Amino acid sequence: MEWVNETVVREFVFIGFSSLASLQQLLFVVFLLLYLFTLGTNAIIIATIVLDRALHTPMYFFLAVLSCSETCYTFIIVPKMLVDLLAQKKTISFLGCATQMFSFLFLGCSHSFLLAAMGYDRYVAICNPLCYTVLMGHRVCMGLVAAACACGFTVAQIITSLVFHLPFHSSNHLHHFFCDISPVLKLASHHTHFSQIVIFMLCTLVLVIPLLLISVSYIHIISTILQFPSTLGRHKAFSTCASHLIIVTIHYGCASFICLRPKSNYSSGQDALISVFYTILTPLFNPMIYSLRNKEFKSALRRVVGKTISLPQHYSGSGSFQTVNIGKNSWNRSDQTIKHCVQKQRSLLLHLQI
Repeated sequence: MEWVNETVVREFVFIGFSSLASLQQLLFVVFLLLYLFTLGTNAIIIATIVLDRALHTPMYFFLAVLSCSETCYTFIIVPKMLVDLLAQKKTISFLGCATQMFSFLFLGCSHSFLLAAMGYDRYVAICNPLCYTVLMGHRVCMGLVAAACACGFTVAQIITSLVFHLPFHSSNHLHHFFCDISPVLKLASHHTHFSQIVIFMLCTLVLVIPLLLISVSYIHIISTILQFPSTLGRHKAFSTCASHLIIVTIHYGCASFICLRPKSNYSSGQDALISVFYTILTPLFNPMIYSLRNKEFKSALRRVVGKTISLPQHYSGSGSFQTVNIGKNSWNRSDQTIKHCVQKQRSLLLHLQI
């Protein structure tokens, strides 16, 4: 990215929590505990999915990527915010602000498209279970994640370039605790109508396109589930989608409020409050919603913990232990394995319809 050399402003000063000066130490303790808990839960999820072979499925692969994305997203914003809560000078350089904006836009936009990929995964699992293993193979899953990242990178690159090519000659006091789009745009000396339209259209497309794909997936999912003769089968099928729908609602609710509300309704206080929610609380809730209420995941977690506890005893007794290959080869299926998985999917479909 090339940055304008004519800018007078060389650094920005965060004043998002200036009105809560007496509570900043308390906020530091609360946010630090929430941040550490978020890192811990996401680390547990990723480790469990990697170590337990029963979770080497597309759904949990996407969940692991989602947890990685959430961890990186908080790492971009929260550590700097924690330092500023205790620091007298709450500043960030011009280039540092641009880097922070690009990073969180990249992860946030990728997150939207990743949720669309997870919706497609649920569509294939419920509407076409017999071909699920074939249609959602390793290459397909990796391709969907790569496409989500590519879209996020492109959108973040364009928006960040448009914002930081604007002239900044006046105030450098940022009414926020990180470099979000709207607070930074307010500090620009002037900005063209064209740049505003492009930024608004890109933000809208990042929200509308994945949401449209998710909606189409769930229209087919609901129509398929309603054809199940058993109430129990319908309940089981709906329960596999409930967590994804909750995460989609939270993500798009916050993002729509920030990006799509009229400029006349802009409020730095509301922005900061909503930003605290989706930068600290949402990454905390997502793992709990998606995994800790999942019986299959909790069973896998117990197995991993049991193996971890028994591993030193096994090693001391036998003098060696067997290394489990959990890399890419675990995704490569032979013809017999594919047939076996198809039979399992057929059994699952029959079980849901009982």
